[in-house]
Amino acid sequence: MIRSTLFTRSALGLALALGAAAGTVIAASPAVAKEKAPAVPKIVPSKAFAPLYGPMKTALDNAGKRQDVLDAKTAVATATAGVNAASGKAARDAARANYDATVKALGDKLVAEKTQLDQLVPAISTPDDKLIYGQLAFGLGKLAEDKPLQRKGLQASVDSGKLVPEQQAQFNFFVGALSYDMRDWAAARAALQNAITAGYKQNDSESLLAEAYINDNQAAEGLKVLETAIAGRTTAAPEEWLRRGVVVAYKAKLADKATTFGSKLVSAYPTTQNWALAIAVLRDTARYPSQETVDLLRLMDRTNSYMEGRDYVEFIQAADPRRAPGEVLKVVNAGLNSGKLSAKDVFVTEAKTIASGRIATDKASLPAAERDARAGSATATVVMAAADAYLSYDNPAKAAELYQLALGKPGVDLPRALTRLGIAQTDLGQIAAAQATFAKVEGPRKAMAQLWSAYAASKVAPAAAPAK
Repeated sequence: MIRSTLFTRSALGLALALGAAAGTVIAASPAVAKEKAPAVPKIVPSKAFAPLYGPMKTALDNAGKRQDVLDAKTAVATATAGVNAASGKAARDAARANYDATVKALGDKLVAEKTQLDQLVPAISTPDDKLIYGQLAFGLGKLAEDKPLQRKGLQASVDSGKLVPEQQAQFNFFVGALSYDMRDWAAARAALQNAITAGYKQNDSESLLAEAYINDNQAAEGLKVLETAIAGRTTAAPEEWLRRGVVVAYKAKLADKATTFGSKLVSAYPTTQNWALAIAVLRDTARYPSQETVDLLRLMDRTNSYMEGRDYVEFIQAADPRRAPGEVLKVVNAGLNSGKLSAKDVFVTEAKTIASGRIATDKASLPAAERDARAGSATATVVMAAADAYLSYDNPAKAAELYQLALGKPGVDLPRALTRLGIAQTDLGQIAAAQATFAKVEGPRKAMAQLWSAYAASKVAPAAAPAK
């Protein structure tokens, strides 16, 4: 089981940022006005539209001051807080129902104003009319907490063609964010892509675009958006993006992508929790046999990212107390000390007894095993057995020498020998050499080698600062 706090992305609340934009529909923002004021055309309503605009604006202004509307908006704010505080499905459903009811009650108090706004539509004949209508529609939509009407107003502003480029990009983002909240995934993708293409990268617009694909059952496309966004950054991607990539890829059974995001995650943010996630995902997707499992769980041991008793048990089973008694005993003791293994568990006590009983004899056999491995006639199997023994007894120097020797033997299991040589080099602090070794690993072990390489790099490179 993968235990991870999934990153969930919601645009709920982004509409609050629209408050800052409400007054910028006709005039540019202060910074833009200072630089590009001459390029902003004068907004003039058409003769047919002008007589309707004034009364509508007055009606909107008056509605915003009415006590019944203000009281209804307070009820919506209280209901919103209830939604945010709700815990558990039943409580969330009840809170959401209450929120919907308060929004409807508020909207019912503004029916006359909405009807009056609709009467402006037939009179729209120019881009200026459309921009003015968009401002009024957004204003009324914000007053009524009516997201479809807010989006309609913003879209009209975008379609008018009268916004300066910076506002065009920003408003496309707001349209996309509102569409996302409304679960209109296709509309969200279109608007967000327009915003990003125009250079708008604020408010996690790229991750929101990715989520608009993922929530629409298009995980591969969403992950591609995330990868593109990550590649385009000059600093480390936010940790939540990378964790989200790992989890989405895992759930979509995209093993290669899960490994890619997992490697990036632990490279930038090598926390215990992130190592546990990346290793667990690879373990569950790769379904490695015992020897590969040993090397993957050795990485879990090095990063101290055991999350549950199962992790220790699988290591013990894969390593086998009869074959690697020293390493198994170390894992058993670590599990007992962590409290994740129980001394009353028969499996645990048997493994500890077997391992403890074999260590002395096993250690005594090491010199002879090394002598046999260095003989010119030694086979790859003999050399690898000696190297494996030294690695399991935390003697990476001897292990590295013997793995190098094994690589020159015919019939050697090359991916296994390279993986373990890289592990020994990492334990020795030979980081550059270890990474070069891991880079040579091919086949099913390649994904594991990528994680090991990231671990090696983490021993010399500082972790990325947490995103603010």
